Amino acid sequence: MTASMRRIFGPTGRDVAAIGQGSWKIEGLEADSAVAAMRRGLDLGLNHIDTAEMYGSGAAERVIAEAIAGRRDEVFLVSKVLPSNASKRGTLAACEKSLARLRTDRLDCYLLHWRGAYPLEETIAAFDRLVRDGKILSWGVSNFDVADLDEVAAIAGAGHPACNQVLYHLQERAIEHAVLPWCQGHGTAVVAYTPFGKSNRPFDARTEQGRVLEEIAAAHRATARQVALRFLLRHPEVFVIPKASSIVHVAENAGAAGIDLSAAELARIDAAFPRGRPRRGLPTI
Repeated sequence: MTASMRRIFGPTGRDVAAIGQGSWKIEGLEADSAVAAMRRGLDLGLNHIDTAEMYGSGAAERVIAEAIAGRRDEVFLVSKVLPSNASKRGTLAACEKSLARLRTDRLDCYLLHWRGAYPLEETIAAFDRLVRDGKILSWGVSNFDVADLDEVAAIAGAGHPACNQVLYHLQERAIEHAVLPWCQGHGTAVVAYTPFGKSNRPFDARTEQGRVLEEIAAAHRATARQVALRFLLRHPEVFVIPKASSIVHVAENAGAAGIDLSAAELARIDAAFPRGRPRRGLPTI
């Protein structure tokens, strides 16, 4: 059994697997195999499970309900409210629906999926109410740039948001310029979605970038994808949520916890996948 890498999730004080399990488009997989993959992830210590009401219009949450049945207390369970539902009343109603689909009485963290038209004060008031009622244990945001994070902190005070879930992978390192430093300075966890990116090119050993990853992976008897995850996790505030698509992939993801990259190896990856210049706007999918 692979020992999972665990770290404290922002201001929550909770000890959470740094490598989690994402569920975007999981409803498109065969249900039994998706459930089996996620349960294998739990066996391997990948207790951070991420979903959203948007994913399959709730279908992903129903798959997760099956996967965590009888194992809820093992799981750090995260879901998200759509911006179109993020009024105070709408957030309360959306949370109740997510809880029903997930067949649980609480979420460990509840996120605003991205910023929309409703004032943040309304959404945060709903989050505070849900915390008081025990429906959620903490709350955070997703796809928030520094100005948005500043606004959240001004409204909610120290210790908020618990996390910011953002696009972060080897070919998209924009958060390292300002968003990651903000989160580091405020004790906010950073959760990287799509941590392998959308292209297989970085993992193609015929490319220059792919060769770098393959050579480092070979030195650790690992895979290029494991090396890629481990590079993102060099920051102690960062968590990753690759999609739990199959038992084989989940086991491979979990195996990244067993790699220790040297300073020289980190520098090679940094040079092969430069973070680029700061630019306006936060990248999203």
